[in-house]
Amino acid sequence: MDFTTVQGVDVPAVGLGTWRLTGESCREAVHTALDVGYRHIDTAQAYGNERQVGNALRDSNVDRDEVFLATKLETKNRGYDDVLRSTEESLAKLGTDYVDLLLIHHPNITTPLRDTLAAMNELVDSGRVRHLGVSNFDVDGLDNARRLSEHGILTNQVQYNPYWSQGELLDYCRIHDVLLTAYSPLAHGGVLEDPILEDIGTRHDKSPAQVAIRWLLQQPNVVTVPKATSRDHLEANLDVFDFELSDAEMDRIRQPSKLRALSGMVKSRLRELA
Repeated sequence: MDFTTVQGVDVPAVGLGTWRLTGESCREAVHTALDVGYRHIDTAQAYGNERQVGNALRDSNVDRDEVFLATKLETKNRGYDDVLRSTEESLAKLGTDYVDLLLIHHPNITTPLRDTLAAMNELVDSGRVRHLGVSNFDVDGLDNARRLSEHGILTNQVQYNPYWSQGELLDYCRIHDVLLTAYSPLAHGGVLEDPILEDIGTRHDKSPAQVAIRWLLQQPNVVTVPKATSRDHLEANLDVFDFELSDAEMDRIRQPSKLRALSGMVKSRLRELA
Protein backbone atom coordinates (compact mmCIF):
# COMPACT_ATOMS: atom_id res chain seq x y z
CA MET A 1 0.00 0.00 0.00
CA ASP A 2 1.28 3.46 -0.91
CA PHE A 3 0.64 6.50 1.26
CA THR A 4 0.01 10.17 0.62
CA THR A 5 1.49 12.50 3.21
CA VAL A 6 0.09 15.89 4.19
CA GLN A 7 0.78 17.85 7.37
CA GLY A 8 3.17 15.07 8.37
CA VAL A 9 0.35 12.47 8.35
CA ASP A 10 0.62 9.32 6.21
CA VAL A 11 -2.76 8.35 4.76
CA PRO A 12 -3.22 5.10 2.80
CA ALA A 13 -3.73 6.18 -0.81
CA VAL A 14 -6.60 3.79 -1.55
CA GLY A 15 -9.34 3.21 1.00
CA LEU A 16 -12.68 1.46 1.02
CA GLY A 17 -15.78 3.62 0.74
CA THR A 18 -18.86 2.11 2.39
CA TRP A 19 -21.71 4.35 1.19
CA ARG A 20 -24.83 2.24 0.56
CA LEU A 21 -23.20 -0.85 2.08
CA THR A 22 -25.39 -2.24 4.85
CA GLY A 23 -25.88 -5.30 6.97
CA GLU A 24 -23.86 -8.45 6.41
CA SER A 25 -22.75 -7.35 2.94
CA CYS A 26 -21.02 -4.36 4.54
CA ARG A 27 -19.33 -6.45 7.22
CA GLU A 28 -18.12 -8.96 4.62
CA ALA A 29 -16.83 -6.23 2.28
CA VAL A 30 -14.84 -4.53 5.04
CA HIS A 31 -13.52 -7.85 6.34
CA THR A 32 -12.42 -8.88 2.85
CA ALA A 33 -10.87 -5.48 2.21
CA LEU A 34 -8.76 -5.74 5.34
CA ASP A 35 -7.78 -9.28 4.38
CA VAL A 36 -6.49 -8.24 0.94
CA GLY A 37 -4.53 -5.27 2.26
CA TYR A 38 -6.74 -2.23 2.72
CA ARG A 39 -5.74 -0.06 5.66
CA HIS A 40 -8.11 2.89 5.13
CA ILE A 41 -11.84 2.47 5.81
CA ASP A 42 -14.38 5.27 5.34
CA THR A 43 -17.84 5.29 6.91
CA ALA A 44 -20.34 7.85 8.25
CA GLN A 45 -23.10 8.19 10.81
CA ALA A 46 -25.57 8.75 7.97
CA TYR A 47 -24.60 5.47 6.28
CA GLY A 48 -26.07 3.46 9.14
CA ASN A 49 -23.28 0.89 8.93
CA GLU A 50 -20.77 1.87 11.63
CA ARG A 51 -21.64 -1.20 13.69
CA GLN A 52 -21.00 -3.52 10.72
CA VAL A 53 -17.69 -1.78 10.01
CA GLY A 54 -16.76 -2.19 13.66
CA ASN A 55 -17.67 -5.89 13.62
CA ALA A 56 -15.42 -6.42 10.60
CA LEU A 57 -12.54 -4.63 12.33
CA ARG A 58 -13.03 -6.75 15.44
CA ASP A 59 -13.15 -10.02 13.48
CA SER A 60 -10.12 -9.27 11.29
CA ASN A 61 -6.52 -10.20 12.00
CA VAL A 62 -5.41 -6.60 11.43
CA ASP A 63 -4.42 -4.56 14.47
CA ARG A 64 -6.55 -1.48 15.06
CA ASP A 65 -3.55 0.85 14.98
CA GLU A 66 -2.76 -0.28 11.42
CA VAL A 67 -6.09 0.98 10.10
CA PHE A 68 -6.86 4.59 9.17
CA LEU A 69 -10.53 4.76 10.17
CA ALA A 70 -12.76 7.69 9.22
CA THR A 71 -16.35 8.57 10.03
CA LYS A 72 -18.52 11.65 9.51
CA LEU A 73 -20.99 13.68 11.54
CA GLU A 74 -24.59 13.48 10.41
CA THR A 75 -26.27 16.80 9.62
CA LYS A 76 -28.45 16.67 12.76
CA ASN A 77 -25.36 16.19 14.94
CA ARG A 78 -23.64 19.55 14.50
CA GLY A 79 -24.39 21.35 17.77
CA TYR A 80 -21.61 21.27 20.37
CA ASP A 81 -23.24 18.70 22.65
CA ASP A 82 -24.56 16.68 19.70
CA VAL A 83 -21.05 16.37 18.26
CA LEU A 84 -19.70 14.98 21.54
CA ARG A 85 -22.65 12.63 22.12
CA SER A 86 -22.88 11.28 18.59
CA THR A 87 -19.14 10.71 18.31
CA GLU A 88 -19.20 8.64 21.49
CA GLU A 89 -22.05 6.63 19.95
CA SER A 90 -20.02 6.17 16.76
CA LEU A 91 -17.01 4.96 18.74
CA ALA A 92 -19.18 2.44 20.58
CA LYS A 93 -20.62 1.12 17.30
CA LEU A 94 -17.17 0.95 15.72
CA GLY A 95 -15.77 -0.79 18.79
CA THR A 96 -12.80 1.52 19.10
CA ASP A 97 -11.47 4.12 21.51
CA TYR A 98 -10.69 6.59 18.73
CA VAL A 99 -11.14 7.35 15.05
CA ASP A 100 -8.27 8.55 12.92
CA LEU A 101 -10.46 11.08 11.13
CA LEU A 102 -13.75 12.78 11.98
CA LEU A 103 -15.35 14.82 9.21
CA ILE A 104 -18.24 17.24 8.90
CA HIS A 105 -20.30 15.42 6.26
CA HIS A 106 -21.93 18.42 4.58
CA PRO A 107 -22.00 22.19 5.12
CA ASN A 108 -24.82 23.14 7.49
CA ILE A 109 -26.04 26.74 7.56
CA THR A 110 -28.33 26.16 10.56
CA THR A 111 -25.50 25.45 13.05
CA PRO A 112 -22.51 27.78 13.43
CA LEU A 113 -19.41 26.08 12.07
CA ARG A 114 -17.47 27.50 14.98
CA ASP A 115 -19.58 25.49 17.46
CA THR A 116 -19.18 22.23 15.51
CA LEU A 117 -15.43 22.65 15.22
CA ALA A 118 -15.05 23.62 18.88
CA ALA A 119 -16.52 20.26 19.90
CA MET A 120 -14.46 18.40 17.30
CA ASN A 121 -11.29 20.04 18.58
CA GLU A 122 -12.20 19.00 22.13
CA LEU A 123 -12.43 15.42 20.87
CA VAL A 124 -8.89 15.74 19.48
CA ASP A 125 -7.70 17.09 22.82
CA SER A 126 -9.24 14.11 24.61
CA GLY A 127 -7.70 11.58 22.22
CA ARG A 128 -11.03 10.33 20.90
CA VAL A 129 -10.22 11.72 17.44
CA ARG A 130 -6.81 11.97 15.79
CA HIS A 131 -7.53 14.33 12.87
CA LEU A 132 -10.35 16.55 11.59
CA GLY A 133 -11.81 16.98 8.13
CA VAL A 134 -14.74 18.24 6.12
CA SER A 135 -16.68 16.80 3.20
CA ASN A 136 -18.45 18.43 0.27
CA PHE A 137 -17.08 21.88 1.15
CA ASP A 138 -16.15 24.40 -1.53
CA VAL A 139 -12.95 26.44 -1.38
CA ASP A 140 -14.46 29.22 0.74
CA GLY A 141 -15.98 26.73 3.17
CA LEU A 142 -12.72 24.83 3.50
CA ASP A 143 -10.79 28.04 4.06
CA ASN A 144 -13.24 29.11 6.77
CA ALA A 145 -13.00 25.72 8.50
CA ARG A 146 -9.22 25.89 8.48
CA ARG A 147 -9.28 29.32 10.12
CA LEU A 148 -11.74 28.20 12.82
CA SER A 149 -10.10 24.88 13.74
CA GLU A 150 -7.31 24.93 16.30
CA HIS A 151 -6.06 21.53 15.17
CA GLY A 152 -6.38 22.26 11.47
CA ILE A 153 -8.22 20.39 8.72
CA LEU A 154 -6.51 17.34 7.29
CA THR A 155 -8.80 16.68 4.31
CA ASN A 156 -11.81 17.69 2.28
CA GLN A 157 -13.66 14.64 0.94
CA VAL A 158 -15.42 15.45 -2.33
CA GLN A 159 -16.59 13.81 -5.52
CA TYR A 160 -13.66 13.72 -7.93
CA ASN A 161 -13.19 11.64 -11.07
CA PRO A 162 -12.32 12.20 -14.76
CA TYR A 163 -15.79 13.66 -15.37
CA TRP A 164 -16.12 15.82 -12.25
CA SER A 165 -13.58 18.61 -12.07
CA GLN A 166 -12.12 19.87 -8.80
CA GLY A 167 -9.33 22.05 -10.20
CA GLU A 168 -9.83 25.11 -8.00
CA LEU A 169 -10.21 23.05 -4.83
CA LEU A 170 -7.19 20.90 -5.65
CA ASP A 171 -5.04 23.97 -6.23
CA TYR A 172 -6.08 25.28 -2.81
CA CYS A 173 -5.32 21.93 -1.17
CA ARG A 174 -1.85 21.81 -2.69
CA ILE A 175 -1.03 25.34 -1.60
CA HIS A 176 -2.17 24.74 1.99
CA ASP A 177 -1.02 21.11 2.40
CA VAL A 178 -4.55 19.72 2.68
CA LEU A 179 -5.57 16.29 1.42
CA LEU A 180 -8.31 15.87 -1.17
CA THR A 181 -10.09 12.56 -0.61
CA ALA A 182 -11.90 11.56 -3.80
CA TYR A 183 -15.17 9.67 -3.49
CA SER A 184 -17.02 8.22 -6.49
CA PRO A 185 -13.69 7.90 -8.34
CA LEU A 186 -15.33 5.69 -10.97
CA ALA A 187 -18.19 8.14 -11.59
CA HIS A 188 -20.68 5.58 -10.25
CA GLY A 189 -19.49 3.11 -12.86
CA GLY A 190 -19.60 5.63 -15.67
CA VAL A 191 -15.89 5.23 -16.46
CA LEU A 192 -16.08 1.47 -16.91
CA GLU A 193 -17.04 1.67 -20.58
CA ASP A 194 -15.18 4.87 -21.39
CA PRO A 195 -13.34 4.36 -24.72
CA ILE A 196 -10.42 6.60 -23.73
CA LEU A 197 -9.86 4.75 -20.48
CA GLU A 198 -10.26 1.42 -22.29
CA ASP A 199 -7.62 2.41 -24.85
CA ILE A 200 -5.15 3.61 -22.23
CA GLY A 201 -5.88 0.56 -20.07
CA THR A 202 -5.09 -1.78 -22.95
CA ARG A 203 -1.64 -0.21 -23.27
CA HIS A 204 -0.91 -0.83 -19.60
CA ASP A 205 -2.80 -4.14 -19.28
CA LYS A 206 -5.19 -2.48 -16.83
CA SER A 207 -8.96 -1.99 -16.65
CA PRO A 208 -10.66 1.39 -17.15
CA ALA A 209 -11.38 1.46 -13.39
CA GLN A 210 -7.72 0.94 -12.56
CA VAL A 211 -6.71 3.69 -14.99
CA ALA A 212 -9.21 6.11 -13.39
CA ILE A 213 -7.89 5.34 -9.90
CA ARG A 214 -4.29 5.66 -11.03
CA TRP A 215 -5.13 9.01 -12.65
CA LEU A 216 -6.28 10.29 -9.27
CA LEU A 217 -3.32 8.97 -7.33
CA GLN A 218 -0.74 10.52 -9.66
CA GLN A 219 -2.06 13.93 -8.65
CA PRO A 220 -0.40 15.48 -5.58
CA ASN A 221 -2.46 15.58 -2.36
CA VAL A 222 -5.07 13.08 -3.59
CA VAL A 223 -6.26 9.79 -2.09
CA THR A 224 -9.43 7.92 -3.02
CA VAL A 225 -12.07 5.67 -1.41
CA PRO A 226 -13.79 3.58 -4.11
CA LYS A 227 -16.64 1.30 -3.05
CA ALA A 228 -16.40 -2.40 -3.86
CA THR A 229 -17.76 -5.62 -2.40
CA SER A 230 -16.29 -8.58 -4.28
CA ARG A 231 -12.76 -9.80 -3.58
CA ASP A 232 -11.86 -9.45 -7.27
CA HIS A 233 -12.89 -5.79 -7.41
CA LEU A 234 -11.30 -5.00 -4.07
CA GLU A 235 -8.00 -6.52 -5.21
CA ALA A 236 -8.18 -4.79 -8.59
CA ASN A 237 -8.68 -1.37 -7.01
CA LEU A 238 -5.48 -1.90 -5.01
CA ASP A 239 -3.51 -3.14 -8.02
CA VAL A 240 -2.70 0.34 -9.32
CA PHE A 241 0.81 0.99 -8.05
CA ASP A 242 2.79 -0.94 -10.65
CA PHE A 243 2.28 1.37 -13.65
CA GLU A 244 2.48 5.07 -14.41
CA LEU A 245 0.47 7.26 -16.77
CA SER A 246 2.28 9.67 -19.05
CA ASP A 247 1.57 13.39 -18.97
CA ALA A 248 -0.27 13.04 -22.29
CA GLU A 249 -2.42 10.22 -20.89
CA MET A 250 -3.17 12.23 -17.75
CA ASP A 251 -4.42 15.13 -19.89
CA ARG A 252 -6.42 12.84 -22.15
CA ILE A 253 -8.23 11.17 -19.25
CA ARG A 254 -9.53 14.47 -17.85
CA GLN A 255 -12.96 14.89 -19.47
CA PRO A 256 -15.02 17.35 -17.39
CA SER A 257 -18.73 16.62 -17.92
CA LYS A 258 -21.16 16.79 -15.02
CA LEU A 259 -23.81 15.37 -17.36
CA ARG A 260 -21.76 12.18 -17.78
CA ALA A 261 -21.09 12.03 -14.03
CA LEU A 262 -24.78 12.42 -13.20
CA SER A 263 -25.72 9.88 -15.85
CA GLY A 264 -23.43 7.36 -14.16
CA MET A 265 -25.11 8.10 -10.81
CA VAL A 266 -28.59 7.51 -12.22
CA LYS A 267 -27.56 4.26 -13.93
CA SER A 268 -25.92 3.04 -10.74
CA ARG A 269 -29.05 3.74 -8.72
CA LEU A 270 -31.20 1.91 -11.29
CA ARG A 271 -28.89 -1.12 -11.12
CA GLU A 272 -29.26 -1.19 -7.33
CA LEU A 273 -33.05 -1.02 -7.57
CA ALA A 274 -33.29 -3.73 -10.24
